[in-house]
Amino acid sequence: MPRNPRYDILFEPVRIGPVTARNRFYQVPHCTGMGYDLPHSVSRLRELKSEGGWGVVNTEYCSMHWSSEDAPYRLCALWDENDVKTQSLTVEKIKRHGALAGVELWHGGNHSPNRWSRETPLSPSGSTQHAVFPMQTRAMDKEDIRNLRKWQVQAAKRAKRAGFDIVYVYAGHGYLPFQFITKRWNQRTDEYGGPIENRARLLREMIEDTKDAIGDTCAVAVRLAVDELMGPDGVQAAEEGEAVIRLLAELPDLWDVNVSYVDNDSLSSRFGPEAHQEKFTGFVKKLTTKPVVGVGRFTSPDTMVDQVKRGILDFIGAARPSIADPFIPLKIDEGREEDIRECIGCNICRAQNNTGVPIRCTQNPTMGEEYRRGWHPEIMNPKNGHAEDPVLIVGAGPAGLECAMSLARRGYDVALADASRELGGRLNVEPKLPTLSNWVRVRDYRLGQIAKLPNIEIFRESRMDKAALLEAGYKHIILATGAIWRRDGVGHNKWVAVPGMGGSNVLTPDDIMAGKQVTGDVIVYDDDQYYMAAVIAEKLRLAGCNVTYVTPGLDVASWSLYTDEQFKVQVKLLKLGVNLVLTHRLTAWQGDHAIFACNYSGAEKRIEAATLVSVTSRQSNDALFLDLKADEAARAAAGIQTLKNIGDADVPGAIVHAVYAGHKAAREFGEAIDPDQFPFKRELVFVK
Repeated sequence: MPRNPRYDILFEPVRIGPVTARNRFYQVPHCTGMGYDLPHSVSRLRELKSEGGWGVVNTEYCSMHWSSEDAPYRLCALWDENDVKTQSLTVEKIKRHGALAGVELWHGGNHSPNRWSRETPLSPSGSTQHAVFPMQTRAMDKEDIRNLRKWQVQAAKRAKRAGFDIVYVYAGHGYLPFQFITKRWNQRTDEYGGPIENRARLLREMIEDTKDAIGDTCAVAVRLAVDELMGPDGVQAAEEGEAVIRLLAELPDLWDVNVSYVDNDSLSSRFGPEAHQEKFTGFVKKLTTKPVVGVGRFTSPDTMVDQVKRGILDFIGAARPSIADPFIPLKIDEGREEDIRECIGCNICRAQNNTGVPIRCTQNPTMGEEYRRGWHPEIMNPKNGHAEDPVLIVGAGPAGLECAMSLARRGYDVALADASRELGGRLNVEPKLPTLSNWVRVRDYRLGQIAKLPNIEIFRESRMDKAALLEAGYKHIILATGAIWRRDGVGHNKWVAVPGMGGSNVLTPDDIMAGKQVTGDVIVYDDDQYYMAAVIAEKLRLAGCNVTYVTPGLDVASWSLYTDEQFKVQVKLLKLGVNLVLTHRLTAWQGDHAIFACNYSGAEKRIEAATLVSVTSRQSNDALFLDLKADEAARAAAGIQTLKNIGDADVPGAIVHAVYAGHKAAREFGEAIDPDQFPFKRELVFVK
């Protein structure tokens, strides 16, 4: 289809100093969890963004010097000529498809504990580390400042030799040049401290140094956090943010503006809508003639156009949307907006980086697998074995939908059966809980794609038992029958059933999502420690219940620390008036009260309530699979050659795990899989 003319403005070329971007789609620097030790993986990931039509594709944070590293988290580096070779691989692949290649040179200052290099951590005035760490930082003297400027220039020259088109001076996310701007960390009394002109001096010098060194052929971009969302205790857009832009307005070739810190910049959909940063960054274009890029989890082409036409942005910046769908620009260009895999803002991508592993995505199961498994987000491997045989998939939750869609894209005929009228499984109910509405996009994208595929037959309200499967006549059966929440209290901190959990006033998330009404005093017990208990507590509190949230965790929803949501979740529950009891595990339910034991002392606490909602762990609906698997003779008589259990029915997990399982099952169906062969490529150092 031809491109919708109302989106033409997004495809206008934009000049950035000495270079020109082919369009307004700008993949801002974002982490991959791959860094310098997985160069083929990260270069292939970036290449697909370029293939998908992005005008600019940037690296993640790229250390300019070994005095700034972030182990065990993976980062890029430009420390020496070997790094130039490594980064050249990424540049070559980005440029292969017509995008400009950008690099974000980084020094973390008090965000760099240097656990691996053991170099002395630096900061403007000497301080503790940004995060708790038993080593502080050294206040930078004039020689340190001269060295920092030198390191920026040296790394910029290496970047130019590697072939980058855009080189960053990075004053965002609380890193070292930004630390000079904020009064909290800059308490200097020399020409680099005091009034904002002095606190912005280092940033000015770094921009000027970089332009002098490479500005003839490379654009110089500045990434600046204009607000810390801390009120007068931090940088504010209307104060220091605006002042810095005014002081340096025409100096860089491009302004990349956002808010700090990463948990605010990468705000999950639970806490902010699309374009949420405009209220902080919208002033920048009024103060400079240079192009401006900003972010806001942009997924709607109409929102993108609106940002440009209203003079908010010149470039539509994206990290997470480009992860969920690296082909957003191409799909808009081809008039296929309905094919976009919209980011759901779950921040599973952030969780991978925060745990030190390669990036993953709920919507895009190929993310992180582009090189090591050879997966392409838009291209499936063609059908192979069992080419003429249809495949029956039982269960239309996230795993079943993904598997059906992906198998059909390979060319297989697929029958998809589900016990319900509405396809989607858990995706039909979880998005109805507070703050999770964007998650329904996982279902809607797949249903939209399935509707376009002529080789998928859908059977609704078709509950399949063993007899039905044996009589159905399918040689290949994939079960994606999901899981249910346990009612017995078994979870991370209790491995046997909790006494008294059989009462009618003990509920699970499944009961709440099915519409079970709860009144009066209620305990929500969270031994799952991700999002579910917190959103149920919110739901019940908004319904008027007196809610006590109890968890063995040190914090509310402790695993959501990795999705950058934990602090916000806990603040929200406190503001709602939910009573919080931390570090206590459930030991008994006695009908009208629960007994909890302190993790540390064992001291018991009695809490009265009319209802207990137990959010602990889930149990696979695998009885059908196990029954069929055990009856080899019946399967043989029915001609069943393939029997596979996937998703929550195999191992309960988050939605990302179910989608990945469905995709992997579809990729591997009909292929010769040797269980004794390593299933993906590893990037290794070999010793001769």
